[in-house]
Amino acid sequence: MNSSNPPAVIPARLLENIREIRARIGEAARRSGRDPAEVVLVAVTKTVSPRLVRFLPAAGIVDAGENRVQTAEPKILRPVPGLRWHMIGHLQTNKAGRAVELFDLIHSVDSVRLVRQLARHAAQQGRTTEVLVQVNISAEGQKTGIRPEELRPVLAAAAETPHLRVRGLMGMGPLTGDPEACRPLFAGLRDLLGRAVDEGWYPSPMPDLSMGMSNDFEVAVEEGATLVRVGTAIFSGVADPGEGA
Repeated sequence: MNSSNPPAVIPARLLENIREIRARIGEAARRSGRDPAEVVLVAVTKTVSPRLVRFLPAAGIVDAGENRVQTAEPKILRPVPGLRWHMIGHLQTNKAGRAVELFDLIHSVDSVRLVRQLARHAAQQGRTTEVLVQVNISAEGQKTGIRPEELRPVLAAAAETPHLRVRGLMGMGPLTGDPEACRPLFAGLRDLLGRAVDEGWYPSPMPDLSMGMSNDFEVAVEEGATLVRVGTAIFSGVADPGEGA
């Protein structure tokens, strides 16, 4: 079988999980007076094989996210037609060039230095790279991301180059059993983006907020998320055929 061809039979559990998540996204969006179509579901594929990734477009998923360049590479280099790739984990500056080559959207820009590295590589490759700026909304020391007060200089650095386009902000809530604990943090990120837009910190529109994962995506949608990053809830109970299947 050609590696670019999709598998013949989509796992029923995968379809069921995706339907349930989309229904929950829809309900959360409607509760907050939003159109569910405004919310992009990004399937986080870091724990699954390239073989399982190939089911995603046929299951209605067109956006996939990976945390590390090196684990994404074997999946992206086995092309899956119709799939867009998101870099959602911490990005080291020495991986910036490869990230520009591989990913359609980088969620985790967290320094002026990384902005400049990405811009340099994008210029060398003759492309414009779309990014989000990651803000450490939970103020947890183990998490990456800028402090809110650092946003303006990062956006100013990005505005200096035509080879980057900032589409918005990304944030991660604390890992807690109570999704409501994340609500004020998500609302704060939404308000920070609104302030940046209203005060003209960046010269182009920034429509996107990437926030919410398997345990808190409904609260994130209610607070304005346009991208939710969901892995466990999508792949729970789905048998992974692995490389040799």
